[in-house]
Amino acid sequence: MSTKGYGRIPIEHVSPAVDGGVVAAKAFEGEVIPFSAVVYREGHDSLGAEVLLTSPTGKTSVHRMGAGSPGSDIWQTRVQLTEIGEYTFSIRAFGDEFDTWHHNASVKIAAGVDEELMMLEGIALLTRAASEKTRTAANAKALVELAEKLSDRKRSPKARLAEAETPAIAKLIEAQPIRSLETLSEEFKIRCERLRSGFGAWYEFFPRSEGAKFDKKTKTWVSGSFKTAIKRLPAVKAMGFDVLYMPPIHPIGESYRKGPNNTLNAAPGDPGSPWAIGSSAGGHDAIHPDLGNEKDFAAFVKKANELNLELALDLALQASPDHPWVKSNPEWFTTRADGSIAYAENPPKKYQDIYPINFDNDTNGIYAEVLRVVELWISRGVKIFRVDNPHTKPLAFWQWLIGRVNTDHPEVVFLAEAFTRPPMMHGLGKAGFQQSYTYFTWRNSTQELKAYLNEVSHESSNFFRPNFWPTTPDILPEYLQYGGRGGHKIRAAIAATAVPSWGMYAGYELVESVARTGVEEHVDSEKYEYKPRDFEAAEKAGTSLAPYVTKLNEIRNTHPALAQLRNIEFHSSEDGAILVYSKHLAAEHSPTGKPDTVIVVVNTDPHAVRETIVTLDLWRLGIADNSMFEVTDLVTGEVWNWGTRNYVRLDPQVEPAHILTVNRKK
Repeated sequence: MSTKGYGRIPIEHVSPAVDGGVVAAKAFEGEVIPFSAVVYREGHDSLGAEVLLTSPTGKTSVHRMGAGSPGSDIWQTRVQLTEIGEYTFSIRAFGDEFDTWHHNASVKIAAGVDEELMMLEGIALLTRAASEKTRTAANAKALVELAEKLSDRKRSPKARLAEAETPAIAKLIEAQPIRSLETLSEEFKIRCERLRSGFGAWYEFFPRSEGAKFDKKTKTWVSGSFKTAIKRLPAVKAMGFDVLYMPPIHPIGESYRKGPNNTLNAAPGDPGSPWAIGSSAGGHDAIHPDLGNEKDFAAFVKKANELNLELALDLALQASPDHPWVKSNPEWFTTRADGSIAYAENPPKKYQDIYPINFDNDTNGIYAEVLRVVELWISRGVKIFRVDNPHTKPLAFWQWLIGRVNTDHPEVVFLAEAFTRPPMMHGLGKAGFQQSYTYFTWRNSTQELKAYLNEVSHESSNFFRPNFWPTTPDILPEYLQYGGRGGHKIRAAIAATAVPSWGMYAGYELVESVARTGVEEHVDSEKYEYKPRDFEAAEKAGTSLAPYVTKLNEIRNTHPALAQLRNIEFHSSEDGAILVYSKHLAAEHSPTGKPDTVIVVVNTDPHAVRETIVTLDLWRLGIADNSMFEVTDLVTGEVWNWGTRNYVRLDPQVEPAHILTVNRKK
C-alpha cells in the first residue's frame, strides 16, 4: 500500500523493496530478479499487472506479470538485470477489459444467455480500443478485423467467440492489453553491482607463510614475502578461484604481541597477529617490511591481474599500541578509568595487542583518515576489501564510507566479516556491504541447511548477499574437526553450489582439522605463527582435495544456474541426512540460450553411507510431470536416467554428493 493511501486498484507488498523502499534493493550484473506485488480489486472483473523498469542508462522496459498461487492475489515475473548502476521500477496495475469481457461472454454463451448482447459489448470494446492513440497500427487493424467477425450474425455466437480465442489473438492482446483504471505504485530502487559483487570463488592465504623457512642454525623463521608468495598465485588460479584474499599486510606491533596459540608472551622471532596493526614502520598505509615494499606489492598485483585473479585486502580498523595513530590521535581510542587505553575483548577472548577505535571521538577526523587509507589501496590496485569485525563499528559510518567510495569507485566490493546477531548482519547489508560471511559454518544438518539456504536465497536476498566459508583462520567447527576428508568434501560441495559466492582458507584442501583444546580454532593457528605447507606433496600422495575443489569451481563456471542466488529449490528425500536441492535457469536468461539445470544430492552425514529414494518436483526443473530424463554426474561423469523418484547411494569416503546436470535434448 502506498504511503499516500490506496490507488484505484490496490498495489501492496511490492518486491524487491527494502524497508518500504528507503534502501535500494541489491542485485548484481546478470542476476535474475523476481518481481512481485499483491494486486486486487473489488468485484470480479479481471486484472493485469506489469513491471515498469528503467535501467541506469534511462531505458524503460515493460514486463508483464503473471498470477501466482490461486487466491493469493500475488502477481510475479522474473527479469534479468544486465547494466551496472541504479535501476528504478514501479508496478502498474490495470483492469483487463478484454479478459473480463471474454470470461463473461464464455459463461453466458455456454448458458445461452445474452448471447448477442455479449457480442455487441465485445464489438464496442474492440472498436474503442482500436482508436487508442498509443496502439500500433497493426494491432488496431487486427482489433477492427476481430470486431467485424463478432458482427457476423450469419455465424453462431459460439463460433464468433471462438475467433477471439485463437493463439494469434492471445498474442495480440498480450502485446497491448485493453486497459482501464490504470494505477501506478510508488517508485523503488535497485542497485545493480558488478558480477564479482555477487558471484565468485575466494581463496585466503597469508603471504608471510608462502615461502617461509625455518633456519635450523639460528632456530628462527624467515618470513615469506610478496616475492615468494607470487609463486603460489598460478596454483590458486588453477583451482578455479577468482579472488585471492590476504589478511592484513601492514606492520605488526611489538607491545603485547601474541605468541603461538594466542599465548600472552611472544618469543623473539614470533611474527604476531597481522590484525595487531601498526609499529614504528607505519600503520594502515604501510607494508610490513618482511613482505617487501610498494614495488614488490605492485609486482604481486600485476601477476594476479595477468592471471585474472582479483586481490582482496583486509580492512581492519583497529590499532596495536605501537600504531602511529596512538601517538598522533590518542582521542581516537577509549580511555579507561585508570588512564589506560581499552584493548579489544570478545569474552572470553582477550586481545591485549589490539586497541579498538572509538568512532564517537573525533568523528570527522576518523572518517577522513579511513577514507584516505581506502583510497590509497584502491590506487595501488585493490578493488575488494574484506572488512574485519564491521559489527563493532557504527552502521552510519559504513553507510557513509561505502557510499562515498562506491560513488567514485563503483567497482569496489566490501565483504563484511560479521558473525553476530541477524539484525546487525542484515543492517550491514543495508548500509552498503556487497557481501557478508554467514552462519553457514554452523548449519550442518539437512533441516538446518534447508532453513538457512531458504533464508539467504529468498527471505533476505534483497539486502543481504551471502559468501559461504566452511572455515576461517579463526573458526574450525566441530563438524570438520571430526568429519574427516568426507566432511570437508561435503561442506565444500554445498558451499560451492548452494550460493554464488564461496571461500576457502588455505589448508582446507589438506584437511587440516586439529583444534586447539576447548575452542573452535585450529591448533597452532596461522594467526600467530608461520605455516608453510607442502601442497605439491599432498597432491602427489593423492591426499589433497585440490582436484575436487578444482572440479567444483569448474562446474560453477560452466553452469550459469549456479551463478544465481535466488533460484534454489528444495526436493525431498526419505532419509533425513540427504539434502536435495536444484538450481534452474530458463533459456531466456541463460548466456547459452539454453535452459541450465543442476541438481545437488548430498549426504550431510560424514560418518555413514546413506541409501535412499529422492523425490523431485519436476515442474521446478522445467520438466513435465512423470517424465524420464538423462542426467550426468558432473563430478564422476556417470550418466543415469532419472524421473520423479530416484535411488541414490552416497558414501562420504568416496563421493558424498551427486552434482547432476539435466541433459536437454537438442
